[in-house]
Amino acid sequence: MEITQKEENGIVSINIKGRLDADSSSEAEKVVKEALEGQTNRVLFDLGALEYLSSAGLRVLLSAAKEMRRREGKIVLCSLNEFVKEIFEVSGFQSLIPIADSVESGIEVLS
Repeated sequence: MEITQKEENGIVSINIKGRLDADSSSEAEKVVKEALEGQTNRVLFDLGALEYLSSAGLRVLLSAAKEMRRREGKIVLCSLNEFVKEIFEVSGFQSLIPIADSVESGIEVLS
């Protein structure tokens, strides 16, 4: 798993590449928590390069969503492949976290 992040126009973008599973979720959780430090209230997860998502990975994303909700901020997931999108649909979590087809449409959701 590889995670990169950047901040642009008040939006923190987090890109996760590879597998987000039990082996990588603790590292991902640490990186996401660090990214959310401070006054951040708009977060975009670019998951276009995410190949696999387990329940442990889902918990990382749900934790970020709960933190944004607590802050009255916004969060969006972008560019999900069919496998990852299906996990959100089957689990019912797409009703908790907005999903956008592209990074551009995700930025519109956050604006």
